Order: sequence, then C-alpha cells, then structure tokens
Amino acid sequence: MEQTVEQKLKALWAWQSIETKIDKIRQVRGELPIEVADLEDEIAGLDTRIEKIRNELDEMEDSIVKRKNMIKDSQAAIKKYETQLNEVKNNREYDAISKEIEIQGLEIQVYEKRIREAEFEIKNKTDVYDATVKTLEFNKSELEIKNQELDNITSETKKEEDQLVKEVGAAESNIEERLLKVSKKLRKSFRNGLAVVFIERNSCSGCHNKIPPQLQSEIRQRKKIIICEHCGRILVDEEIANEEVDA
Repeated sequence: MEQTVEQKLKALWAWQSIETKIDKIRQVRGELPIEVADLEDEIAGLDTRIEKIRNELDEMEDSIVKRKNMIKDSQAAIKKYETQLNEVKNNREYDAISKEIEIQGLEIQVYEKRIREAEFEIKNKTDVYDATVKTLEFNKSELEIKNQELDNITSETKKEEDQLVKEVGAAESNIEERLLKVSKKLRKSFRNGLAVVFIERNSCSGCHNKIPPQLQSEIRQRKKIIICEHCGRILVDEEIANEEVDA
C-alpha cells in the first residue's frame, strides 16, 4: 500500500531524529577516532623509516668491514712487493714493483677516506635513527592514551548506539528508496547532518531563514513534500516534530 505524503513526512522525521541521536553520541568522541587513525598511520610510517635506516646502517657497517679487509689485503701486498724489491735484478723490475707498492698505497688512502665518510654518515644516520625511535615511542604512548580514552567513551555509549543503529535501519525501511537516497545525500551536504528540519519561529530550523506564510500553510497541510528554498532541506511542520519528541 502506497504511503500518503503525511506518512512519508513522518517516516522521514522519525529517521532524521534517530540519525541526530547517533550523531550526538558520536560527537562526544570528538576528533579522537581521527587522531587515533592519524597516529596509527604515523606509527606505521615511522616503523618503515626505522627499518630503512637500520638497513642503511647495516650496509654502511658492512662496507667498512669490507674496506678494512681490503686495506689488510693491500698492506699484505705491499709487504710482498717490498720483499720482492730485495730480489730484483734490474731497474725495470724495481720500477714495476715500486709502482705496484705506490698503487696499493693509494688504494689504502682511498679505502681509509671511504671508511671515514661511512663513519661520518653512520653517526648522522644514528642520530636520525635515535630521534625517530624516540618519536615512535612517544607516539605509541600517545596512541595508548587516546585508545584508552576512546574505549572509555565508546564503552559508555556502545549499547545505546547499537540500539539506535538498529532503529535507524528499521526507520529506513519505511522510506521509499528514491526519497531515502535524496535524504542521505542531503545529510552528507551539511556538517550538522540535518536533512529534514521543522518550522521554528516562522523560519527553517536548518538555515534559520524566514519561511513565507503561504509556504508554511502548505507545509502544515502535509499534501506534498516541500524543501527550504534557501538550503534545500526537507521541511516538516512543528506538530510532526513535537509528536516525535513526545513519543
């Protein structure tokens, strides 16, 4: 059986009233859910950054070990060449071995320079690593506090909210699909989530603009669905609103 306009208006107001109660419960949580989500994202990013720095430090430490081993190899080669110098039989061999000793000496200098650079970089990265770890620990403690606050607030209102969510589902079933779709879109358009409002002091209780007397009369007749010409919200008369409050 098709609903009358009056039934549609009453169903819309009932739905809006329940949604408003849910909104008020969720407003008590304030920005906590967003803050918790932001902290969780930040912690995940810090974990990734710490792992990246740790890997870079490991690679640099490995490079230092490798270059120290290369220095040992070059030093061993120099000793071998110096021994060979005592056994040379002509200037050509002497010059060739001397050149090899010089090359090995230059390579040692390069390795030592690279080691100093790596040690300097390790110091800088270690400072960054330590600062990042401190930030991570602080954020984790902050997250624990905010999660506790959120849990406390949620536990106090969860039962009521769950019941209201069931009620809003039941209320939606009494509204035709097209009208519900429009109303939900309206709800998302306004920060206060009010898609269906009533006449209050001859004005729209949503945007507070005056409603002409003729339009007020039409709203009270409940013969058609009327929207506020200023904000686009669906308008109901005071009596529908009061009936819901009394109920």
